[in-house]
Amino acid sequence: MSDVTPLETLGEFGLIRRLQNTVTLRQPSTTLGIGDDAAIITPAPDNNMVVSTDLLVEGVHFDLTFAPLKHVGYKAVAVNVSDIAAMNALPTQIVVGLAIGARYSVEAIEELYEGMRLACEAYNVDLVGGDTTASRGGLTISITAMGQVPNGQAVRRSGAQPNDLICVTGDLGGAFMGLQVLEREKQAFLADPDMQPELGNYGYVVQRQLRPEARMDIVHELKDLGITPTSMIDISDGLASELLHLCAASGAGARIFSENLPIANPTLEAASEFNLDPIMCMLNGGEDYELLFTVPLSDYDKLKHHPDITIIGNMMVKSEGANLVTKAGQPVPLQAQGFTHF
Repeated sequence: MSDVTPLETLGEFGLIRRLQNTVTLRQPSTTLGIGDDAAIITPAPDNNMVVSTDLLVEGVHFDLTFAPLKHVGYKAVAVNVSDIAAMNALPTQIVVGLAIGARYSVEAIEELYEGMRLACEAYNVDLVGGDTTASRGGLTISITAMGQVPNGQAVRRSGAQPNDLICVTGDLGGAFMGLQVLEREKQAFLADPDMQPELGNYGYVVQRQLRPEARMDIVHELKDLGITPTSMIDISDGLASELLHLCAASGAGARIFSENLPIANPTLEAASEFNLDPIMCMLNGGEDYELLFTVPLSDYDKLKHHPDITIIGNMMVKSEGANLVTKAGQPVPLQAQGFTHF
């Protein structure tokens, strides 16, 4: 006998009440959370509020063949927090919308929310409400994230100037290679359901795909260093695509150097095994959720020894275009070849 609970036994409001009991409020600005027609947020008068929304659709953004629901829930929150981080802001609240297919049980949705709860705890964020509805297809998750930033300190994509240093956090291409591994193991499973996935040697890249982390740590560290980026964006669709966004918004060009791009050894090894160019993986592989930002040249000494920030190039005048400079010194125009949504 199955021990799962059909959703219809609780109904929409019963499910909301059940999930509400798992939510902890942490932010002083949260005046009222789940349970009314709207949440009430009261930011401080000297702060700006930033808001961002992301959709995650089953079969497009995640595959439950290899993505546990708890990881999907965590990732759904993390990718929204990453957008808030890219504004140099601190995340404070989220609201969650779910469209749920008929095959999902109460326990499945609770598992999804457990991942969200863990992410909210990790990023000190309050889940203050949302909506649920039925879906004729799979699972769709919509999260709107809110954050606060002191007046005048929000960082847009449009502030980069020629000669600014181009910086990136962490390492690149890992999430893309994790997806390649998971897709390969899925195909092997479909061909032979008795096979066991071989993920032992791919822990790092698989983790980068299934459970990325928003780089709020870097936002705090930049504040401690007295650095306010001139422009910033998170890397969701690939480094090349995001750098071109900064160039377009700032009316500038860019030059990055292939030998400066950061890659982790497990990513490099996986790319070699799949016979993929590591530079391509770093430029066009999405879902790393690292931060790409620019700073004035005068901040070089503050960043040159940072263990988790790499200076990969510099901004140029617009007429120079946006180029990758190879080890041989040859400039190659950057193209947006990462994830496309349509």
